[in-house]
Amino acid sequence: MPIPKLKIRESRTYGIVSERKLRRRPSSLLAWIIKLGLIFVALGFIGGTGLVLWVSRDLPDPNKLGDRQIEQSTKIFDRTGQHLLYEIYQNQKRTVVDLDQVAKVAVQATVAIEDKTFYEHSGVKITSIIRAAFNNFIGRRSGGGGASTLTQQLIKNTIIGNERSIFRKIKEAILALQLEKKYSKDEIIKLYLNEIPYGSTNYGIEAAAQSYFHKSAKDLNLSESATLAALIQAPSRYLNDVNALRDRRDLVLRLMNEQKYISDTEKQEAQNQALRIYRSNGIFDAPHFVLYVKKLLADQFGENVVDTGGLKVITTLDYDKQTAAEKIVKENGDKFAKTAKANNAALIAIDPNTSQILAMVGSRDFNNEEIDGQFNVAVLGRRQPGSSFKPFVYTAAFEKGYTPDTVLYDVNTNFDSRDGKVYSPKNYDGKEHGLVTMRKALQGSLNIPAVKTMYLVGEQQTADFAKRFGYTTFTGDYGLSLVLGGAEVSPLEHTDAFATLANGGTYRAPVSIMKVSDNKGNNLFEWTPDPGTEAVKPELAALISNVLSDNEARAYMFGLNSTLVLPDRKAAAKTGTTSDNKDAWTMGYVPSLAVGVWVGNTIPSPMLGGGSLLAGTIWNKFMKSALASTTPENFPDPPPNDAQKPVLRGHNDGIVLPIDVTTGKIAVSTTPENLIVEKSFLPPHDILYYVNKDDPRGPVPTNPADDSQYAAWEMGVQNWAIHMTASGTPVSFSEPPTEYDTPNYQTAELTPTLTVLSPLPAQAIPSRNVPVTVKVSSPRGIASVAYLIDSVALATIKDYPFNTTLFLEKQSAGPHTLKVIAADDQGNSVLEEVTFLLNVEPDPADFSWYDGESVSVKGSDYPRAFYLVPTRWEATKDIKILLSGGGKAERQIYNIDHNDKFENGRVFFTWNHSPGVGTYKLRAVMEDNTGRTVEKTLNVIVN
Repeated sequence: MPIPKLKIRESRTYGIVSERKLRRRPSSLLAWIIKLGLIFVALGFIGGTGLVLWVSRDLPDPNKLGDRQIEQSTKIFDRTGQHLLYEIYQNQKRTVVDLDQVAKVAVQATVAIEDKTFYEHSGVKITSIIRAAFNNFIGRRSGGGGASTLTQQLIKNTIIGNERSIFRKIKEAILALQLEKKYSKDEIIKLYLNEIPYGSTNYGIEAAAQSYFHKSAKDLNLSESATLAALIQAPSRYLNDVNALRDRRDLVLRLMNEQKYISDTEKQEAQNQALRIYRSNGIFDAPHFVLYVKKLLADQFGENVVDTGGLKVITTLDYDKQTAAEKIVKENGDKFAKTAKANNAALIAIDPNTSQILAMVGSRDFNNEEIDGQFNVAVLGRRQPGSSFKPFVYTAAFEKGYTPDTVLYDVNTNFDSRDGKVYSPKNYDGKEHGLVTMRKALQGSLNIPAVKTMYLVGEQQTADFAKRFGYTTFTGDYGLSLVLGGAEVSPLEHTDAFATLANGGTYRAPVSIMKVSDNKGNNLFEWTPDPGTEAVKPELAALISNVLSDNEARAYMFGLNSTLVLPDRKAAAKTGTTSDNKDAWTMGYVPSLAVGVWVGNTIPSPMLGGGSLLAGTIWNKFMKSALASTTPENFPDPPPNDAQKPVLRGHNDGIVLPIDVTTGKIAVSTTPENLIVEKSFLPPHDILYYVNKDDPRGPVPTNPADDSQYAAWEMGVQNWAIHMTASGTPVSFSEPPTEYDTPNYQTAELTPTLTVLSPLPAQAIPSRNVPVTVKVSSPRGIASVAYLIDSVALATIKDYPFNTTLFLEKQSAGPHTLKVIAADDQGNSVLEEVTFLLNVEPDPADFSWYDGESVSVKGSDYPRAFYLVPTRWEATKDIKILLSGGGKAERQIYNIDHNDKFENGRVFFTWNHSPGVGTYKLRAVMEDNTGRTVEKTLNVIVN
């Protein structure tokens, strides 16, 4: 009865039996997975065996480890290809030594950092092969020795080469396994230590020990052994960066301690030892630049290719500019070491149009071990930029909507008062300058307005803005001090950022290599122009360049003939000196050349001088040399100031506006010209009263006190006004109008009538109090009568009978013109003029020192401007400035006359060089046009 049985089985298949199958499914699934896995393993074994056999078909003989052949030397040239800067010689320096001729700690250090399981494995670590395969699959560059065993590294460096592929890794592994069968571990480590490259032409540990420490490998101490072990991973990188090499040496020592090779005490003592290595690179030009290029080549092509590949490298270096830079840095750096306690200097020159490095000087003397001269400060240095970073904060402010004409109060302010703390930066001259424009604040390097500008931009926004210009070091929380150079920068990045401004706001990373070809002439690399990225719009770059090249705007602090001035062209420039006087900078550019100079001490310590005197001298001399045979270029014209708010359109010492004298509103193009006068207003509030800091051109804040800094800034303004009044210079605040004039077209029927009753034409007035009486009428009535003397508005009277008495405080004896303007409520007006004679004895010419009777300054403040305030400059012939003190007889150092600039009621002279610590006297002797003399003394205490 087979058929029924089959039917029963079939029904169970879809019924009861199916439940049993469901219960057995996990074990069946596992069986299938195992079967599938075995199939894949078998296929993998077959495929892997085939791959290994295919890869092994042309394996070299592992017994020929010593047969290294170097084809040709690599040569590095300047941009013309004519000047050979450096040749990596083909003759290797290598002395083979037995293992007992190598210090035990040197062997241990190498094993600790390169292959801690060296004595346990059989030549390969399977994890490294898997990692290499994965990295190759995803396109990532796998590392070097850290992922390979010492045996694999030995094979790579002596037989296989540095090709980055999975096939090379397999070859390397096969040969490593063969080598481990043939040689003992001691024999392998001996081969390794005798073959491995330690940088330049040094192959093997004995050559490296002799070259870098002038001793045999058997005499290496623990610190030196760890240093050589640290070099193995990337010799060019670590030989070019002593700080990075020191960090890696300390890592080696830590690993030796963790692996029980050395004690805690031994580790600590070795880490505390100064790292000093000798560099016997032979004679070559532009050493810091060459080593920088060599590191970049090694990063791109590998150490072996650079050392042995016979490459021809054309760099961006301008040989003439480099020669001039080295000479200028050396000569002036040597002088500063003696006179200013500044033992080091660095310079970078960049072509703004391409960001190609044209000159690089990493220290004042590459061969001077006392200053660690081989350390490349230009690339590897991390130093505070001081005020030389301010241009980027102000540029960020301009991008936000502020303008160079924006006014801020330069008054002592505690920016942390709300939190009960104190952050109250001071200007370098110790003065408060009252209301100043951003242009004047930046060019005079005033600190208080800079911190305010930083707040208006935002701390994080400033750091993010800087990154657009290539800065990579702004990674901390610096607060408002960032604008004063609180972060650290590298001179190379700092100079390239200024080159970005010179290039119209387009950022490009620095370029040093133009072309690389192999020993057969095949191109391995060729530079092509980079379109770059827009850091700021061209009009913003033009705006900040216009500010930074405004010599008039910085003359009040630096003088008209400072080191920032070039004789035949405008240059945009900014100095920087840290508050502790440890770093001095001058950064500047013309459209075709950007140059940055740093001066300081290798181990940071205070100097006797600042950015303008020290770095500025080098910058000025190099710029003159580099540009001597070039045609002067002009910066692009900046965009006009189209802001509407008066606070964004100010002037130094006040907001000057064209005012309709009849309405008191801001004049517009349709305001009758005879009704317009310029009037200066000193606002009673700082800028936060008038703008929302994040939208300066938007609506006026409804409640300014909501801003966290508002109260502190207002307190600073009020305290300054009290101080000025107490010192005899009362402050007269006046709120600038914000409404614009809306004049009506005047009709003859509504024109007022006006008669000036006194003074009469040509009348002699014997007093400075001039009574004025008028007779006025109008169909609509008189709303106001304005009085002007020599077009300067002195009074506006709005009450009948509209008469007044004008006090002519500063006017000289002689003829003066009185203008009287009567107007009704709609702007219908009439003007009458009367010329009278002021018949008074003039006040005698006099003057005072702006600093009072005594002032305390720092040596770093020099060059420093000193101001005098004449009461009648027109009656003054000249003012002689005489200096005494410091054990020297009194001598004249300057003569102020009418060739000097008289501005804001002041004249000044610049004292260029610090006389040294001590107390000095500046005696000013004024002679007026009658031969009368007045003298006054200023005591100057130099700290």
